[in-house]
Amino acid sequence: MNERCPQCGLTFEREPGYFTGAMYASYLLALPLVFAIFLILWAFSSKTLLAVEAMVLITALIYLPLVPIVFRYSRVLWLYFDWRFGRR
Repeated sequence: MNERCPQCGLTFEREPGYFTGAMYASYLLALPLVFAIFLILWAFSSKTLLAVEAMVLITALIYLPLVPIVFRYSRVLWLYFDWRFGRR
């Protein structure tokens, strides 16, 4: 990640541990995705008779490639949150 924005010069990471709060944004982004994947699998499980453990494993495998995307967007959401409600 860049230290500063190339357009406006905003310093992204203000202090060590600045993006710790981005974990909450990551959780808020990941929870609906994982829940939706699991519900879709559950809807089709009546035809295939998948066990809950298998559905959880399949959900994790489907979600795994989405982790980098969620990671980036959680940092962006944290920056927007800090910019809007934090110090300037």
